[in-house]
Amino acid sequence: MSAGPVQQTSPTFVGMPAFPEAAREALANTQQRANLHHATRTIRAKRAGVVGEIEDWEALRVSGAAAKDEALHHLGDYLEQLEASLTAAGATVHWARDAAEANAVVVEIARAKGADEVVKVKSMATQEIELNEALEEAGISAWETDLAELIVQLGHDRPSHILVPAIHRNRSEIREIFAREMGEVGRPAPDDLTDDPARLAEAARLHLREKFLRAKVAVSGANFAVAETGTLVVVESEGNGRMCLTLPETLVSVVGIEKVLPTWADLAPMLQLLPRSSTGERMNPYTTMWSGAHDGDGPQDVHVILLDNGRSHVLADALGRQALRCIRCSACLNVCPVYERTGGHAYGSVYPGPIGAVLNPQLRGTASEVDQSLPYASSLCGACFDACPVRIDIPEMLVQLRGEVVQQGGHRAESAAMSAAAWVLSDPRRLAAAQKAATVAGRLVGDRTIRSVPGLGAWSDARDVPTPPKETFRQWWERERAEGSER
Repeated sequence: MSAGPVQQTSPTFVGMPAFPEAAREALANTQQRANLHHATRTIRAKRAGVVGEIEDWEALRVSGAAAKDEALHHLGDYLEQLEASLTAAGATVHWARDAAEANAVVVEIARAKGADEVVKVKSMATQEIELNEALEEAGISAWETDLAELIVQLGHDRPSHILVPAIHRNRSEIREIFAREMGEVGRPAPDDLTDDPARLAEAARLHLREKFLRAKVAVSGANFAVAETGTLVVVESEGNGRMCLTLPETLVSVVGIEKVLPTWADLAPMLQLLPRSSTGERMNPYTTMWSGAHDGDGPQDVHVILLDNGRSHVLADALGRQALRCIRCSACLNVCPVYERTGGHAYGSVYPGPIGAVLNPQLRGTASEVDQSLPYASSLCGACFDACPVRIDIPEMLVQLRGEVVQQGGHRAESAAMSAAAWVLSDPRRLAAAQKAATVAGRLVGDRTIRSVPGLGAWSDARDVPTPPKETFRQWWERERAEGSER
């Protein structure tokens, strides 16, 4: 197929309820809130420790952002170079406009190999395109091998965090899921399973080991793709990825077109920024790099699917393209007060938290209720920008997206309220009349607290409404002047 970003069709994402409704449900789940608070606080503390060890952390952030911007500003050229490098190394490159095309390629490859199952490395891109569902529909089982992804899969759940998909589960809940779901035909679930983390990890290893050994086809994503050498890079902490990337004969990697880096040297800052920002480690325990097919150890048949699925739309926005710098570290999630209280399910996508609040509306547009609400899922405190290892200015992007929502007619009640306020405030006589009317309401209410106002909905449900004054400043001024003249 021809190289370069392809003509775009509508991207595909997992459908979820709009942010406000899902967020209210999450806030009512006290166990989930406790799990999130503990997990994000722990990750923040670890990250702060290892980031503090580097004296020139800000210079490293600038270097990482520059490498990503160079790739994005000349993306077509670097994608063509990546394709040429991969092809020269024996890999087959496929181009996918959207989820349907990417899924069709994976299904076709699996069928050609006579495979009725695949093992998977943790991958946001394959979750984005709902690859597991497409494989299941084709009669092919997809086994998640990352521990957290396995918990989500066995729990018939959805991921709620970029790095730790099962962050909303505690170990007691995980034990219940494993005990209920791990039994297979001819093999019962472990009857001596406890909620000890080591025992849970052992159960997962036993559950997955035979799948690694018998699988003919593996599916992965990639953290980075180096155009200069055709090298794909996956970083992980458990070793399951290494087994998927080396044991099966066929490897299919689904790679977003924004993952490309120009040169091998550009990997240096990334491999320092990513582990410190994500897992709070100086280096990932497993960093696997491969370039094409292998005659000996490793996969003999390598396919790379370069996925657009809305990324070209994001690239066209001079400010919004910053979101494509994202290296999926999840640092912005771990410092976000909104995410910590609502969890990832409320964001309606596999990309939750602050980065999801800007990336999802850009990939999908702001026509739906959920995508109109996401830019407002932030306090604009700026913590996400401070934590981002590649300096994505998420607060600025949120403000821009809010403006787009308003221009497209979203949040009509708020827009009408702001228009009415502008009309009143633009004329002194109208303002004086409105203030006089407010004092009448203030005298009627007295000293009572206003806890709910019809029409203001969730805004007044979450805060007390200020009591209208019994006297305006104008009235006070006139009265004081009159009393002063009498004295």
